Amino acid sequence: MPKAHFLLPDGSSRTIEIEEGWSLMEGARQAGIPGVVAECGGGLLCATCHVHVAEAWSERVGSAEGTEEMLLELAPGHDETSRLSCQIVVTEELDGLTVRVPEEQADA
Repeated sequence: MPKAHFLLPDGSSRTIEIEEGWSLMEGARQAGIPGVVAECGGGLLCATCHVHVAEAWSERVGSAEGTEEMLLELAPGHDETSRLSCQIVVTEELDGLTVRVPEEQADA
């Protein structure tokens, strides 16, 4: 099972395993990763599952487009590494993915 590393706002980190084919957000919610609020449950409606993808992974993960890109404008502290974790589908190619959870999420 692929692993993902979450760097948390308090300076700690958590590594979790996520079922292949699940979204990064689904894995984070199941594992209780703090800061991944996911108010809309992955419906691409709220921007409360915002994460920053580590630079080494940005090309593999790809960039936000369309609705995701518009929603990210609502996310506090969004930048060129920002993605909504509900839009990142976990595959074996993403085993070891590292993301940083922001200190604050958008208001739902």
